[in-house]
Formats: sequence, structure tokens, C-alpha cells
Amino acid sequence: MAEAKKGKEKEDGGVVADIVKFIKEQWLLFLILILGFFIWFYDLEIGILALAGTIFLGWVAWKFWVHYIQQDFISGIDFVLLEIIPPREVLRSPKAMELFITNALYHWSMKGGKEQYWQGAVWFWFSLELVSIEGQVHFYLRTPTRLRSLIETQMYAQYPQAQVKAVEDYTLAVDEITPESAWTGWGCEFALKNKEAYPIKTYVDFGLDKDPKEEYKVDPISPVVEFFGSLQKGEQAWMQIVITPSKKEYGTWFKKHDWVAEAQKEVFRYLAPYTAVKDEGQRIEVRVPDFVKKPVEGMSAKITKLGFDTGIRVMYVAKKELIDPAHFTNSRKSLRLIFRQYARPDSNELTRINSAQPDALNTSFFMLSPKQVMILANRMLHEYRERSFFHLPMRHHLFNVHVFKGPLLMIVKQFWLPYVHPETYVLNVEELATLWHFPGQILKVPTLERIESKEASPPTNLPI
Repeated sequence: MAEAKKGKEKEDGGVVADIVKFIKEQWLLFLILILGFFIWFYDLEIGILALAGTIFLGWVAWKFWVHYIQQDFISGIDFVLLEIIPPREVLRSPKAMELFITNALYHWSMKGGKEQYWQGAVWFWFSLELVSIEGQVHFYLRTPTRLRSLIETQMYAQYPQAQVKAVEDYTLAVDEITPESAWTGWGCEFALKNKEAYPIKTYVDFGLDKDPKEEYKVDPISPVVEFFGSLQKGEQAWMQIVITPSKKEYGTWFKKHDWVAEAQKEVFRYLAPYTAVKDEGQRIEVRVPDFVKKPVEGMSAKITKLGFDTGIRVMYVAKKELIDPAHFTNSRKSLRLIFRQYARPDSNELTRINSAQPDALNTSFFMLSPKQVMILANRMLHEYRERSFFHLPMRHHLFNVHVFKGPLLMIVKQFWLPYVHPETYVLNVEELATLWHFPGQILKVPTLERIESKEASPPTNLPI
């Protein structure tokens, strides 16, 4: 009898717990129903509509204000393009570049309300670039001028024999990509195929963290530099990795963007099918198959290092009179495959998006005309030149492909091309150093400029 009573109480407690759980999950629906009843009962429809309209207009005005003051702040930032000429002998692993990115480019500090919402202060962003000008390969870094001294110091700390110098922006040599101009071009951006918690293949996976002998090194950046070094007269290939420190940010409905916390949740979600709860929730048992261990270890390792919000864009431009269409097509295909070696099928990879080609704008039913494709290529040229992934112009927010969807996009793009909104994601410093570092001596590309002689400090006992 006592056991039956106890079982009945336990069953009733379970029902109550389920009801409480349902109310917690659907609290917003209950709140809307209650407010709707009071509005109907007291005839408050007109007042509520007026209040809602005022709140909406205030929200729009706030968005425009923040955008305006941020653009005003950004217009006062002076940028400089630095060319970094690697030393003749690069004996250090990409770990040195990882340390450089950590110390020189991770500029994050807490900004107060006055800085953000009155002065429009934003966090600085940088562009890591690998460029081929008619086969001559160059490493560039674009930075605010006020940080140039720090960047030079940190670069010399890791690569004492390197040379850093300010240069003119190479993109200015290409004026426009139009039917009337001397240039033709193609470009695209790259996004992660899976969630940003999953890492791509890094230099650690290639064994470069152990500094093997030069003849045994397999450097993933070698195919990129080799392709860039093979370009002919009249053609250029550009790659930019635009980064800014990833930070906790508040968004819609007070949700936060915290990539570390989101990655941890993704690990738990990934392991959920292999997790068993025993002893009424007191003990958890996780049995991970071997094929799951590697992705989980990769995700766990990724969040142990600093992360950057990242956007990647590539461009190929060529003189019309010097490059035939077949060569243009082959070079374009080679450029869009330059990140294939970083793919981890069980984890993540970089995939091509937003290409300037006839099947762009997320549809293949109505191909774009050659003139429209050229418009997309010209837009990408200007976005590349501006290094624009963060703090985009208002037109990108109001007139992009996410606003004009489905059939509406089909109709609109026959008359005017909406903007493609760039996509950003988080890569940690290990992944960034894998994508952008100086190759070792095993790579014999004669068009990769290096410092031919070693520099030495003068003796300390020289007479003054």
C-alpha cells in the first residue's frame, strides 16, 4: 500500500515537472496570449499599434545612428600596406607565424558605451595577403598605420632576417573590370563547409610542428605559391585573409555570440548519440567510437587558442589582349582549388561561395549575362580593394540576396543585381598561420622574392 502511494506521488510529481518544463519552454507564447487577451478585453489595439510603431521606428533610427558613427570613425583610420620579404633561409615552422599573429594582430579591449555608441569605435581589422604579379610572388599585410611599429617589431622577433617595407596598393593598377576596360577578372569568397567549431587541417596535421628535416617537409602552402609563381605576363592572382579578434557580442533578443561556448555546445551535441545517463542522472557514460575521436579532439584543441573572425577572398585579373579565354578558364579553376589541401572530410573544409560567374546569386535557372558577370567581378574588385568583410556599407544590409529571396530574386536580378553579403567565421591562430606563412627552402620558386643575404648587427666595440 505504501509502495503504491509512493509510486502515485512519484507519477504526480513527474506530471507536474513536465507541465513546469513545458511552461518554461513556451513562456513567450503564454506571454503573447495573456497580453493579447488584455488588449482585446480593454480595446487597446490603437494604442498598442502606436506604441509598436514608435518602438520600431526607434529601433530603425538606432541602427542608422550606430552605422553612421561607425562609418565616421572608420573614415578616420589611416591604413598602410606592408610588404614582408621573407628571409633566404626560413628554418622555423609555421609556429613562428602563429606567435606573430597572436602578439601583433590580436587587439581586443573592452569598449565602454560612450566609445561604441557615441564615438563609433570599432575593433581594428587586418588583411593577410599572398599576391602574384605576373608570376612574382609577394607577401603583404594591411594594417592601421598606428600599429605599424608593433607589427614590424613582432615580425623581426620571429624572422630577424626578414624585411618589412611600406608599398603602394597593388590593386590600384587595375582600374575597372568593364566591357570597355583593359582588364577581365574573376573572384570568389570562401566559407567553412561545417560549423566553425570544426577545424580545418593545419600545419600540425602535416607534422610541421616537429620541425622535420627540410627534405622531409610537406608544406601545405607550397601548392599555392607554386601556382602563383606560374602565372604569365599580363595576369595576376590575389588572396586576402581579413581578420579581426573574435569577441562576445550581443545580438537579437539579447543572445550572445561566444564562439568558444558555441564550440563546447557543439562538442556535447556531437557526442550526444554516444552518451548514456545512468543512476537517475548522477553518472554519465560516454562511449566514443574511434572514427569520432579525431573530430572531437580537433574541436577541443581549436578552442584552446585565440580565435579571429575571418573572411577569405581571392581574385584573378588579366589583360584582355594578352590572355586567351581558355587560359583564363584554366587559371580560374586552379585558383578556386588552392585550399583543397586543408580539407578534413571528418571535420571541416573551405568551400567556394559568391563566385563572379553566370550561376551566381544562388540560382542556376536563369544564368547571368556576360555583362552581369562582369558587374559582379567589378564589385568584388572594389570589395577586395577595400578589404571589406566587417562594417559593410548600408547598401549591403538593405539590398542583398538575403532580402530578395526565391522568386523575387529571379525577377529582380533581371534588372538589377542585389549585393552578395560576405560571410565570416572563426579561425584560430593555428589555422591562420597554416594558410599564411613563409615556405621553407624546400620550395624552389625563383619568382618568390627573398632576402638574398643575411644581415648582421655591427660589432659593439667599433670606435665612435
